Amino acid sequence: MRFGINTLDDVEVQGKTVLCRIDINQPVDRATGRLKDTTRIEACIPTLRELSDKGAKLVLMAHQGSDIEYKNFYTTEPHAKELSKFLGKEVRFIDDVCGPSAREAVRTLKAGEILLLDNVRFVSEEQTLFETKLRLSHEEQARTLLVRKLAPLADVYVCDAFAAAHRDQPSLCGFEELLPSAMGRLFEEEFCVISGLMEKPERPCVFVLGGAKINDAFLMMSAVLSGGAADTVLTGGLVGEVLLWANGEDIGEEARAFIKKEGYENLVETAKELLAAYRNKIVMPKDFAVVENGGRVEYSLGKIPPGALVLDIGNKTAKKYQEAIRAAKTVFVNGPMGVFEEEPTEAGTKMVWEALGDTGAYTVIGGGDSITAAKKYKKTGLINYICTGGGALIRFLTGEELPVVKALRHGSTIKAKKE
Repeated sequence: MRFGINTLDDVEVQGKTVLCRIDINQPVDRATGRLKDTTRIEACIPTLRELSDKGAKLVLMAHQGSDIEYKNFYTTEPHAKELSKFLGKEVRFIDDVCGPSAREAVRTLKAGEILLLDNVRFVSEEQTLFETKLRLSHEEQARTLLVRKLAPLADVYVCDAFAAAHRDQPSLCGFEELLPSAMGRLFEEEFCVISGLMEKPERPCVFVLGGAKINDAFLMMSAVLSGGAADTVLTGGLVGEVLLWANGEDIGEEARAFIKKEGYENLVETAKELLAAYRNKIVMPKDFAVVENGGRVEYSLGKIPPGALVLDIGNKTAKKYQEAIRAAKTVFVNGPMGVFEEEPTEAGTKMVWEALGDTGAYTVIGGGDSITAAKKYKKTGLINYICTGGGALIRFLTGEELPVVKALRHGSTIKAKKE
């Protein structure tokens, strides 16, 4: 047991039916039905192999697609093929979640066999609106359709979906009310790495925060600065721009308009408070890149021309960030420095990731865009730890107890069924 949660070492699975919630949500090419990436699939393989090798009758639950719009949901059938390839054994798929066909398939599993159910978000209670509007307790989630139909067929529940640990949904938090529960090896590893980053990082510890989805980034910045985990926070993307606006700097009319359009103007006051308390630890960009006539043009802060939209940090800022990363002992990165998908505006992100690849520091990155950038610049093998979580990682770093962590702690107190 670690952090008050059972690990796979604490549960008996030989000949038992194990419900395992994983996060293998990946971009899908809908024209071909193939996955564009397999990072999360590869990450959960050690847990699945261990459970199968120990003789578990393994039932996998997973989601695929945006949890906001139903049109983005997609079947998990392609994932079964990839899982089979990485495991070197068949992972059966059934296009049902908890109906009669799915339940019969679960009942007929033999020891060591693996079955992947279809996208759990095809069940309405797994959707975001259900979660945010009804706000069911974990006890109430245990009475939802998914849990009522599948829990009686199972002996053990395992969660290996750290990337979804910030969600409060039945497949993640309901089964722990009824079944002996444990975290998988990926969940355990990510919990340990991120806990260590918060509690005892080697110093100096540098956080690099960027990207375009920044509400949680400001919560995380406040937590790591007030808690003392971060010695320095380097900022890029919209994070840096909001901080500069709060500092009274001229970031250009287009940048201000974009921040308002995205609904982030309210963060300017938060940024002012952070700067008032931790100005000496927060580093903001001093120059920026825009695109003019299809090419990259850089401007110093305060000299961005009217109509130009900031899309990347400038070369001077990127070099300064490289120096800080190379001098650090621990580096955590979440979010790119700019629009790295396009050649004219990728230099800032590329330079930061180059420093991540050759620093002597212990390096951790998290979030989908950060992982994509690491792959693009061929740095995945040089980074010490790549966390599969985005939202869950950020919420964890704010100091919040994640719903799934709370549920697993409860599930770890439940005793196994008597033979």
